[in-house]
Amino acid sequence: MTTSPRQHCPPRRDAAGYLPIEDYGALGDGRGIALCGSDGSIDWWCVPNMDSPPLFDRLLGADEGGRFAITPDAPFHVERRYRPDSNVLETRFVTEGGTATLVESLNSGTAGRLPWAELARRVEGVEGSVTFLVTLRFSRQADTVNPYMSRAGHHDLFHVGHVLGLFLRSDNVRVDRMDDTEIAATVTVAAGERATLAIVAGEDEPLIVPPIAEIDERIDLSDREWRDWSARLHHDGAYRDELVRSALALKLLLYSPTGAIAAAATSSLPEKIGGPKNWDYRYAWIRDAGYSIKAFLRIGAWGEAKSAFTWLLKRLGDGQPQVCYTLDGRHVPPPTEVDVPGWRGSRPVVMGNLAGDQHQHGIYGDIFETAGRFVACGNVLDSVSAETLSHLADECADRWRLKDAGIWELEDPQHYTMSKISCWQALQRAIELVDAGQMPSTCRERWMRERDRIAAWIGEHCWSEKRGAYLMHPDTDRLDASVALAVRFRFDGQDRLSRTLDAIDRELGAGAFHYRYTGADKEEGCFIACTFWVAEARALLGQQERATAMFEAAMATLDGHGVGTYAEMIDPKTHAFLGNTPQGLTHLAIIQAIATLAGRAL
Repeated sequence: MTTSPRQHCPPRRDAAGYLPIEDYGALGDGRGIALCGSDGSIDWWCVPNMDSPPLFDRLLGADEGGRFAITPDAPFHVERRYRPDSNVLETRFVTEGGTATLVESLNSGTAGRLPWAELARRVEGVEGSVTFLVTLRFSRQADTVNPYMSRAGHHDLFHVGHVLGLFLRSDNVRVDRMDDTEIAATVTVAAGERATLAIVAGEDEPLIVPPIAEIDERIDLSDREWRDWSARLHHDGAYRDELVRSALALKLLLYSPTGAIAAAATSSLPEKIGGPKNWDYRYAWIRDAGYSIKAFLRIGAWGEAKSAFTWLLKRLGDGQPQVCYTLDGRHVPPPTEVDVPGWRGSRPVVMGNLAGDQHQHGIYGDIFETAGRFVACGNVLDSVSAETLSHLADECADRWRLKDAGIWELEDPQHYTMSKISCWQALQRAIELVDAGQMPSTCRERWMRERDRIAAWIGEHCWSEKRGAYLMHPDTDRLDASVALAVRFRFDGQDRLSRTLDAIDRELGAGAFHYRYTGADKEEGCFIACTFWVAEARALLGQQERATAMFEAAMATLDGHGVGTYAEMIDPKTHAFLGNTPQGLTHLAIIQAIATLAGRAL
């Protein structure tokens, strides 16, 4: 296995100006995430928060979209990687006249996240001489704002809607043109020379004007902070580098002001080019929070686990839990179309998400699995949380017979097998929490009866001896790859689960990866997390050799594309990434698979 995903390629923008999704690396500071292309262009950055309107949005509109590009003025190819155990990104540009490295960071400070957004980009000469063209253009946010520049003393200010920012740079950066729509500049570095360019920004707030030398120093400070965090992760087995890289990607998605976990950093990147399945994933799903907390606990990231678990419990205290929330805990608005071209012409481009008004039984299992794991790690629940969970278990016992939208948030309500398994999981964990003295025991007997009824219902209605598998739901012969998670959830019947995995491999497998469910190949790419769920399930069933081979085949393909931040889906033929990126579920599934292969307890 590779120890550090590294990208080697010439610039790959298509004729319309779009980069492949796998050509982006991600930077983050605990509030926002910037996507940096392999040609030196930052094409996506929402400021100050991941779900704020974009400051740069070339990702969804190559021609007129906002970008912050630092690109050689001559033909080049690139080598790029993250610094080891860090989210500081390095891109080495090799031209005929010389070589230079672009080092990029969304900076933090010694006390953690800065109270402003600070995007820092350092150009270092390695050999010869390289001249870079700098383009700074701000998003018009589908013509809802009109960016403009102004001067305050010696400082260049930009105004984009509610965002006020500074464009700061070293003295050897020459500004050639500046107007309300664009800044064009030039910088040349020879071997041993360097220049730093930065943006400092905030929303409706006064700004600090840090010296450019101080911003430059914070790039290396941020690198040390990332490496210190990575060093504290608990994993000494195989695939440590892969685990740390996915943990770092997941850490980027943790919204530090509240503890929410964003599903991904982007909106509307298509699951199939030109198809309509383009969603806004800059929200926090209960499912993703639960999986993230468990993954953080499993690798010893206690602070992140506690923060995310507190966020989750607070949502329960707000009333009946929703499927997803905004990063600050509000209701997710329904999708509205935004009038921009979309990545490679894939429309609609949307803000908002339908899942905000759905019900999924999976939230019951996700919440109780999280609470159970939290306690199993030696922690304790407070009385208010325990009472809240008790009421939630009652709700699960009341509602499990209803249809729902399922884990895949489909518009066709059904008795999805995985949803019923999640209800079984919730009540089983509730019983375990009672037995551990962490929850009141008043309804324990009722929960036991309903748990057993759920298991019997699944056995009677969801198993197909003809197909040799659990079906997606009783009224179909389709399969669902998410049923692989039932093994992690400790659902009864290892023989049936093993046969289901075999059927999933036969019907949903495509190369090293898997589609989500039968028929998905006609409308989307393979869902990367599914493959790691299947690999993990096989390891838990004692099929270690088969699980390892499946894991390594998938990772070898992923590591051959990009720098270690992975999207939601992949084309099984071209291996091009599809869907929003970086995708939390993908990196969560990798972490869990690695921990399971290493024999770490669930």
